[in-house]
Amino acid sequence: MASILLALWVVGGILLSILVAAILFIAWKYNLIYQYLHPVDKDSKRNGGELVAEVLKSHGIKFLFTLCGGHISPVNVAADKLGIRVVDTRHEATAVFAADAVARLSGVVGAAIVTAGPGLTNTITAVKNAQMAESPVLLMGGAAGTLLKGRGALQDIDQMVLFKPLCKICISVTKIRDIVPSLRRALAVAQSGTPGPVFVELPIDIMYSYELVMKSLVGTTGGKGGLVAKIVNWYIMTFMNNIFSGAFEKRDVTPLPVQQPLATKDQVQQGVELLSRAKKPVILLGSQATLPPVPAQKLRESLEAIGVPCFLGGMARGLLGRKSPLHIRQRRRDALKEADVVILAGAVCDFRLNYGRSLSRRSKIIAVNRNPSQLYKNSDMFWKPTLAVEGDPASFLVELQKGLQGYTCDEEWLKTLRARDEEKEAANIVKAGEKADRYLNPLSVLYQVEEVMEENSIIVADGGDFVGSASYILRPRGPLKWLDPGAFGTLGVGGGFALGAKLCCPDANVWIVYGDGSLGYSFMEFDTYTRHNTPVIAVIGNDACWTQIAREQEPILGSRVSCELAFCDYHSAVEGIGGVGMKLSEESKDEIQAKLREAQKLSQSGKSVLVNCLIGRTDFRNGSISV
Repeated sequence: MASILLALWVVGGILLSILVAAILFIAWKYNLIYQYLHPVDKDSKRNGGELVAEVLKSHGIKFLFTLCGGHISPVNVAADKLGIRVVDTRHEATAVFAADAVARLSGVVGAAIVTAGPGLTNTITAVKNAQMAESPVLLMGGAAGTLLKGRGALQDIDQMVLFKPLCKICISVTKIRDIVPSLRRALAVAQSGTPGPVFVELPIDIMYSYELVMKSLVGTTGGKGGLVAKIVNWYIMTFMNNIFSGAFEKRDVTPLPVQQPLATKDQVQQGVELLSRAKKPVILLGSQATLPPVPAQKLRESLEAIGVPCFLGGMARGLLGRKSPLHIRQRRRDALKEADVVILAGAVCDFRLNYGRSLSRRSKIIAVNRNPSQLYKNSDMFWKPTLAVEGDPASFLVELQKGLQGYTCDEEWLKTLRARDEEKEAANIVKAGEKADRYLNPLSVLYQVEEVMEENSIIVADGGDFVGSASYILRPRGPLKWLDPGAFGTLGVGGGFALGAKLCCPDANVWIVYGDGSLGYSFMEFDTYTRHNTPVIAVIGNDACWTQIAREQEPILGSRVSCELAFCDYHSAVEGIGGVGMKLSEESKDEIQAKLREAQKLSQSGKSVLVNCLIGRTDFRNGSISV
């Protein structure tokens, strides 16, 4: 009898322990104490979208790019009420590309929000492009309700696993009280260190009011009933209280500090010593050089004071103005082989520098980059940095200039590089004067665009062969006047980049240089330009072909299969979605310029213009490859 009582006592103790543990677990998981101290206001009509909008507003975000969806409607409505301009696009990728452009041009995080499932999967290419271009972009996405995840809800997929490899941080917000701190953290991370995209998932049950969410959940359980139904209803109420407890208590929405890596004084001094002894130095600037905290104009002044010839890439194009004597555009490889000191200021030894093989082993290399993986890219194979600085390139150059008082670059070195530029430019002009196999010579068209463009113009590059030619001919008018996809080489950026550029710089003429292939990705955004009064000018190099691919595919493999397009009437099609179309095919230089000036005037009056330039083929870029 005693042994039975002892066994019952032991079993009872175990069961009691399990019960206590279960109660403690439930109390921890559903914050029962927090719920008790912060009761839910069940009559409140407020929703989580309002908190999202408040954080965006406090961080200086003026534009929210979107494609509407029921999961995210509360954010768009709340943002609009707070004066944030909500700009809806015709494709989710365009929304992210536009946010990317805003980030690059304004120095403020670009923001986009799209609906769950396919809305988010449509953004993946644009997010990856922002990652590789190191643009601080906030992507917010709707999601199935937290209680219904994995139960077959509409558009319910594991979104976090998709974006973790692409974003600096991914946060799934499961309680309304966590919206503000989660967004503040994400926005700080996007800008800190090496900038990049961040993702915040906003499930639908934290977006709407208590009453609406409650109705939705009760509808899924069938309401009241027996013991099982009562347990389910208790669980739902506990779950709901956890989501809404303390939801709208006042919280700090102001920006968190942003961490920006800077060079040490010793590193700057080492750079001063290396450059001060140089006879043939060059500086290669990449997109990182245009990032905050240094304004582009201040960096330009420092570079002009240093007086070293510069090659500009990515967002750094145009940094020195249209005709700076320090800006060298041609024969970079020759200059790098002869240079005794090379400063890689945000420039990376990837395919653009032949993985570092473009550098001479005799040169002293000063590499400056915020990203350590980019700083040492391929340094184990083809090159070695003499001085490697994990820091902001622009800040380094500004401090370098301060330590170089009295330094002057060898004038003969500058003359040699300028002479090569002039020689190549003269050769390009000769090429532009040649007759193409049919229609217009693409180089001639681009020279007329260059002649007509006003000083306030911004150039958006989206294409292959035609845009590759444009990079030799078109000269950005100043800092932050050129937008291209960057290292990822993404087609389809044009529609979104132009939209973001026009919103940031409403008085500028925004020119998109399209290939006829790349135009297809974002043609429908001309409807967006019309609806949002953001007029642009698009110049299409229409050669009825994916020429960048055909240039290598046909000689190597003997076929143009999949490369052929048609001389479509894009100028007619754009008329149907609110734009103005023009066609060029046999005109003289003067006639081309007249049409382009007319396009500028129409754009300035509020009309988007598409100039469909039928072009032939030349041998200008023979030998260029796309891989």
